[in-house]
Amino acid sequence: MKNIFKILLVFFLPLLLLNSCRDEADKDWTTPDASIKLYDSNLSSNILYPSMADNVFRLTWDPVANVGGDYTVQMSKTADFATAVNLGKGVNNVFTTKISTLNMALLQAGFSPYSQTPVFMRIMAGTFMSNVISAGVTPYPVDKPVITSPTAGQSIVLNGLTPNVAAATVKWTDYTYGVEVNYNVEIAPKGSTTFVSGGTVKDAKELMWTNFTLNDAVLKFGLAVGVVSEVQVRVTAKTQSAGGTISKTSDIVLFKVTPYAPAYVDFFLVGGGTAVGWNATSSQVLYKNNEVAEIYTYLNNNGDFRFLGQQDWNPINYSLNDAAIKDSYKFFNAWSANLQPSGDENIRFTGDSGMYKVAINQNSRAITVTPSSIPTLPTNVYLVGSIQGWNPTTALEMTQIGDGLYEYMIAIAPNSEFKFLGQQSWGDLEWANIHTDGNSGFLGPKGDNNNIKYNGTGGMYKITANIKLGTYKVTPQ
Repeated sequence: MKNIFKILLVFFLPLLLLNSCRDEADKDWTTPDASIKLYDSNLSSNILYPSMADNVFRLTWDPVANVGGDYTVQMSKTADFATAVNLGKGVNNVFTTKISTLNMALLQAGFSPYSQTPVFMRIMAGTFMSNVISAGVTPYPVDKPVITSPTAGQSIVLNGLTPNVAAATVKWTDYTYGVEVNYNVEIAPKGSTTFVSGGTVKDAKELMWTNFTLNDAVLKFGLAVGVVSEVQVRVTAKTQSAGGTISKTSDIVLFKVTPYAPAYVDFFLVGGGTAVGWNATSSQVLYKNNEVAEIYTYLNNNGDFRFLGQQDWNPINYSLNDAAIKDSYKFFNAWSANLQPSGDENIRFTGDSGMYKVAINQNSRAITVTPSSIPTLPTNVYLVGSIQGWNPTTALEMTQIGDGLYEYMIAIAPNSEFKFLGQQSWGDLEWANIHTDGNSGFLGPKGDNNNIKYNGTGGMYKITANIKLGTYKVTPQ
């Protein structure tokens, strides 16, 4: 029996030693057991706001004997602390810092603004380690966007032959936000503090400029055509949350632009569906406003029309880009639903008879016909302005000399202003210079006009208002 016991002991002892070695090897000797008691943080809200920047963030724990107060506070995006970040040093059993410092540390560790993400924290002291605490924390943005394109000094030569082709793309780096972010790309001449919007995007980090859009923007600054000029660009990120609105503006990048002279053509409206009929020499020129040619005019239901490039039938005609239209007449690539091709030359208007705004975008080659805010012709037209004291109740009644056509003789002093009314009050019937104040000769209805300005001499003038054609004249007598 003793011999059998000795045999079994010899057989099992190596197995016990082997298993013991395996157990020891399975232990992670690099991770000490939790031996420091860490308490939850003092954050009253896990959503951080700029208004909390100077508030104190505090951690406390039970001190460990013989450590000497050398405690390291670590945080991580993961519970295993594979990418641990040292937040700072604790004194005795307390660690304090400002919310702004904590917020910046979170951002630098890759936390996204306005996005709640778990953050794990622990205390390390030599071979001692605390338990892990965690909370979902939402930081706020601090850094500003950084423009990467165009680069400083880059030169962009704009091409008027390809207005809709991309000329440049503004690009920038920024956070990945947890909420909607709106970017405003602004430009200004070198040295100016007055910036204008060059376009906006939402939740994107680039904005494309066509030759036309950039050219149109810089020409509004008064930059010389064909001359290299320096332009400033900046990008502002605007975000909103329960804590309010935060705007962060990039540094300015200075680049160079060579603009071109835009070649916008004239369009003349003609046709049986219009107020001028099929008379080329009386065809109605549209008001030219950069790439847009437009007019408020009368159109007849199921009437045909087209546009000429001159007050003559030749050489230029404009119609719809439709298979039924003559190739040399094809121009408009898009049109509103109340228009359709008619025959091989014309455009047919299918809406109700009345006053409409006809608008042509020369860059996109689109035409739209939309109802005027005053769709019908007035019964009477009155003259009101500085020439009679701006009193609508005593507005001067004009003489009707045709369908929608009125005139009035009056002395006009220097720097005079006036409008046309359809009643002797400030009512819905009102016409004046299209869009803005001035003396363009084109009428806009209420909501799309401003005062007609005319610098008279004190002599007599004939004021003519053609409501049906959307035009006016001031003629010395």
